[in-house]
Amino acid sequence: MLKKAIVIIVKIIFVIILTVLTQIGGILYLIIEIIFSKKYKKYRIRKYSTFLLVYLISTFIIIPYIAPIFGREKIKNTSYIEACTFFTLLSNRNYVTPDLNNSLQNIAKKIHQKHNGVKLVYLDANFPFKDGFPLLPHLSHNDGKKVDLSFIYLNKEGQLTNKKPSIFGYGVFEDPKANEFNQNNLCKKKGYWQYDVTKYVTFGIVNNQLKLSEKATKDLILAVVNDKMVGKVFIEPHLKSRLHLKNSKIRFHGCQAVRHDDHIHLQLK
Repeated sequence: MLKKAIVIIVKIIFVIILTVLTQIGGILYLIIEIIFSKKYKKYRIRKYSTFLLVYLISTFIIIPYIAPIFGREKIKNTSYIEACTFFTLLSNRNYVTPDLNNSLQNIAKKIHQKHNGVKLVYLDANFPFKDGFPLLPHLSHNDGKKVDLSFIYLNKEGQLTNKKPSIFGYGVFEDPKANEFNQNNLCKKKGYWQYDVTKYVTFGIVNNQLKLSEKATKDLILAVVNDKMVGKVFIEPHLKSRLHLKNSKIRFHGCQAVRHDDHIHLQLK
């Protein structure tokens, strides 16, 4: 009896994790769990392999055709725009409204033209279905109108590169200099312990020799704020000052969020 209860609890936790990470994974797993009988030979192998196959077909073939019914579509990956990691695509975290998709394409083209070979690299966007469904750990990526963009970096030779310092693009911060305002310290003194928690979710630093390209990153932010559909942009105050950015769309996101000196958050009006 105890063993059966533990199995059920483990499965519930697995469903929750799949739902949090992918939105659809938990539902698909439940369906497969109900359909498959333990009478089958090699029950577990067949169950999990079937789940994996159904999940992949759903993610890459079926959902892109269903999402537009909910006002979302996949970000169009092209020669000048791409996801930071394949996990973003695999977990359905690459959906936006058509307006945001158009804005991203326009921004990407401008950056590609200004800095030949540089791509617009996006991190987390939104799930494909239902406004209000949270895309954790983000507070606001729940309506198709938000997306995080990576900074642009220089390699050790001083050339622009599409590589990023961490596997998932988050958690490697451009810390304030000694003479710059330190929002991180202020927020943590106020009790917002989570403000720099993303340093623990880099999932590996892979290119620690990279340096922020202040010029190219500034050009990217200017291309973002100059897009008429964009309503707000979040970066850390010290980077706004360092890059001499004065546009009113560039805001401080508040201590209740996490620090934004490892990525750019943009959202539509």
